[in-house]
Parts: sequence; structure tokens; C-alpha cells
Amino acid sequence: MHDPGTDPLSPLAHRIIQENDYGRLVVESSSAAQQSLADVSAGQLLIAPIRSPLHAQAMLAGLWLWCDGLEQSHTISQGIDDPTGSFWHAILHRREGDFSNSKYWYARCADHPVLATLSARAADIINPLPADKFLLKLNLRGWNPDVFVDLVQHLHHQSDDPLFAAAVALQQLEWRSLFDHCTRLAVGK
Repeated sequence: MHDPGTDPLSPLAHRIIQENDYGRLVVESSSAAQQSLADVSAGQLLIAPIRSPLHAQAMLAGLWLWCDGLEQSHTISQGIDDPTGSFWHAILHRREGDFSNSKYWYARCADHPVLATLSARAADIINPLPADKFLLKLNLRGWNPDVFVDLVQHLHHQSDDPLFAAAVALQQLEWRSLFDHCTRLAVGK
């Protein structure tokens, strides 16, 4: 739950996030929830003053991804020529099933600070699970986004696989970590 005293997200941003579950690994059709974002600007996502318009735009790219709006997210992330834009771009291509292109974009953000933090945070999801070759490689020497792309490629048609839920949880963790990073930078924290 968010703290209204310290949370810079607007009620609109919270509503959009709550309306969607980001539970599909690969998006095959548009979500009706995209209507929530149809006329939303980056400035409407925050109640705090925007100090970095680029990161506010990155937040909007992320919200479009959360709502399965791949085309809209792609348009925005292509206009963000930095590692954060590349990170959103990598997630987008993974979610559309363009796995090799996703790996290309992950290579362009290999030093992104969020990737460094994902390893420790992902351990809470991975460690309770039985040993698996993907999971072992995924977090062996820090978070490996290429292995995560391979895991999603392997699982996206197998929702009955026990690892599917873990992959969704990892996908949500990755999204939340990058979105929070963008939010902090957008308001200058």
C-alpha cells in the first residue's frame, strides 16, 4: 500500500496500475484497460513537480506496457535515447514475443542500475522454488535478463507449468523496479 504522504504517484496512476495485473508473459491482444491511458499525459501521473520530463515519459511508456499497450509503449520508449528507454524497449519486445530483439535491447542497458538490484529482490521469488536450470542460471552471477527472456520464451504457452507463476512474479518485479526508478528520477529523488 502506498503512503500518500511520500508517494508521488497520482490517484490516476494508482488506478491504472490496480486495474491491470500484468499477468501475461506475452501479449497476444490489446487489453480493454488501455482505455484508462488513452488521453493520459506523463504530467498526470505525478502529484509532485516533474524534475525530469524524460523519466516522466519513461513512466508513461511503462504504464502502457502494464496495460498491454505495446504499440503506444514502443512509440514512447523509442524516443527515450538512454539506458532506461532501452530497458523499457527490451521488456516490450519480450512481451510481444520478439525474443531476439528483446535481448538486443537488454544489451543496450546492461549497466542499468535496476538490473543490479533485481538479483537480490528476485531471490525472494526464486529461492523457495525447486532447483531448475533456468532459475539457477537466471540469478547465478546477478540478474541475467537474457536467461529471463529464454525462460519467458520457454513458458509463455505453458501456463500450467509450475514456473509460469514465478515468471509472472519476476516480470512484475522487473516492471515495478524500473517504474519506481523512473518515478524517483522524474521527481528528482
